[in-house]
Amino acid sequence: MSDTVAAVFDAFPPGLQPGLRALRALILSVAADTPEVGRVTEELRWGQPAYLTPETGSGSTLRLGVPKSGGFALFVHCQSSLMEEFCALAGPDWPVEGKRAILFDDPARLADPALRLLIRRALTYHTKWR
Repeated sequence: MSDTVAAVFDAFPPGLQPGLRALRALILSVAADTPEVGRVTEELRWGQPAYLTPETGSGSTLRLGVPKSGGFALFVHCQSSLMEEFCALAGPDWPVEGKRAILFDDPARLADPALRLLIRRALTYHTKWR
């Protein structure tokens, strides 16, 4: 993690940092388990930690942040079909913000397999067009 990204994580509210760091670890774990993703870079986009696939171009950007409604969130590109696909797969029990974010108030939700599938789908989003 770069010093710049680490500073953003350190600036998140202390009570949310463990969940955001666990979500970061989940993204990196899914990427490592998905060979077609290639190297994932961690950068800042809109002041938030963002995860990109620059070598393969396979993925849509994932971002981590704190929504106005509270808790922490995983953001996806709002013009993608990712949230629609996730909601169809995971069901109505997940709190979402439109087409752009999954909201968390409990880090235990990170263990749900549907979340891992969403992350894999985001990291390989552009491969369906190749």
